Amino acid sequence: MAGTIEALVPGGQANPGPPLGPELGPTPVDVQDVVAEINDETAAFDGMEVPVTVEYDDDGSFTIEVGVPPTAELIKDEAGFDTGSGEPQENFVADMSIEQVKKVAEQKSSDLLAYDTKAAAKEVGGTCASLGVTIEGEDARTFDDRVDAGEYDDVLDE
Repeated sequence: MAGTIEALVPGGQANPGPPLGPELGPTPVDVQDVVAEINDETAAFDGMEVPVTVEYDDDGSFTIEVGVPPTAELIKDEAGFDTGSGEPQENFVADMSIEQVKKVAEQKSSDLLAYDTKAAAKEVGGTCASLGVTIEGEDARTFDDRVDAGEYDDVLDE
């Protein structure tokens, strides 16, 4: 009966209700123990949606693997807004500094396809463009070109 459950939970605020409770209820694990451990392990991502995988065995033992929140959630948290723009090419909801972009890229680097900080920052820039977030006051759709031109080498090559 061993199995795996995957869910997105609010960091540090998981509870025995949906989505975890209904999934864990029929298993041999103690739901409260699982929720408590998830909250301990996701406390650093307070309020952000965090992917969590719970693997359990027939004897009631379990292990928890916490993923990195989606890039959009990290950007929202870093830039301080709740929802992206409905018209991201026209209406901008926030502006991020290159240091903030680098921070998000480093937090997310284990989940990205990028091979270095510059490439990771360009992936984050793409998400910024779709959310309606500018970077250094400029449209995020031009961020790749600015990175390729070496405009941010002093920060991204550190």
